Amino acid sequence: MFEKSLLKNVGKNKSHVIDSYISSGGYDALKKVLKEYTPEELIQLVKDSSLRGRGGAGFPTGLKWSFVPKDPTLPKYLCCNADEGEPGTFKDREIIEKDPHQLIEGMAIASYAIGVRNAFIYIRGEFVLGANRLEEAISEAYKKGFLGKKILGSDFSLDLSVHRGAGAYICGEETALIESLEGDRGQPRFKPPFPAIKGLYMSPTVVNNVETLSCIPHIVLKGASWFKEIGPEKSPGPKIYCLSGHVKKPGVYELPMGVTLRYLIEEHGEGTNSGKKIKAVIPGGVSAPMFPESGLDIDMDFDSLAAAGSMLGSGGVIVMDETTCIVKVATRIIEFFHHESCGKCTPCREGLEWVSKILIRLESGDGRKGDVELLEDLCNNIFGKTFCPLGDGAVMSLRGALKHFKEEFLYHVDKGGCMVA
Repeated sequence: MFEKSLLKNVGKNKSHVIDSYISSGGYDALKKVLKEYTPEELIQLVKDSSLRGRGGAGFPTGLKWSFVPKDPTLPKYLCCNADEGEPGTFKDREIIEKDPHQLIEGMAIASYAIGVRNAFIYIRGEFVLGANRLEEAISEAYKKGFLGKKILGSDFSLDLSVHRGAGAYICGEETALIESLEGDRGQPRFKPPFPAIKGLYMSPTVVNNVETLSCIPHIVLKGASWFKEIGPEKSPGPKIYCLSGHVKKPGVYELPMGVTLRYLIEEHGEGTNSGKKIKAVIPGGVSAPMFPESGLDIDMDFDSLAAAGSMLGSGGVIVMDETTCIVKVATRIIEFFHHESCGKCTPCREGLEWVSKILIRLESGDGRKGDVELLEDLCNNIFGKTFCPLGDGAVMSLRGALKHFKEEFLYHVDKGGCMVA
């Protein structure tokens, strides 16, 4: 029987308040770590759990921590990426607003592991309630001795602060986040060097997602083996899925990693709200290539989705019924990415503008012969040719639409309108 861990406190009265968190075992993991673990042992524990980053890339968390130099004279930083800007994604917001101390405890434990004394939560500017809740929770944690100097009587000290972004999607990319945190324009850096070597203020830095860090207290208390027993061997643990679109019960669901897409939609979302058939589903935020209804038996984990030509990404599942015009969906997605491009890379800056123009032309009924082929050519000239994955994500979403629903694009060219009644 699967029991919630990450969302277990959500729904409780005043779940964002520290006394409520402590009453459910909150900060017990931090106490245990400071008494029983060396930093090296803690990193090994996270490695043993096989926790993979929940922000999109799925990189092994313990391995990322191990890349940080052990030199005690070097200042080191931890940045929590709370810039949740992927359309269709709202899982981190659930933790931030309703159980912020879970994140704070995870950050304190992670900071102890990698030798951090100053940590930051970078939160998108639109999350006003979330930022306020975090600042209140941090103040509570200081008063209770879970942050500050010599935490719980140990030699470990940590200062934690919230930094509000200005609503730029690009700042969800870790190096653009670091640039913004330093006060510069949010644009990605060339890698290498990677942040673990030269990140914030050109010092060793770890950037982890909200959900990733929130897993850490549970791994400490329940063990690496508990975590590995949930879900597939290579992508274990609980996972928060966001479900939206044409479903009866949209929302946030914590389930084992690897449940099928169909199970999530039919058992938890209870199918389409219109009663009509499912046409397509985006499995991991709008960067992730969509699947037609015939592909819904795919397992929702990193490796299974990658093998099928898509990705788990942010876990943002968007359901579309048979009344949906895929050309219109593709147009809106590309318009979003074009608007959010930082403009640093020519293929992304110029290429997405042309892709957007062609799609708008198609949707308005003014498509031309060769437009679909031109879209495919533009995808090839953008993918893999940018500093960060924004251009790749935009192209992947369009490629998925063209792969499974090319006849709709061609229909817009030939008939000057949509094949969906």
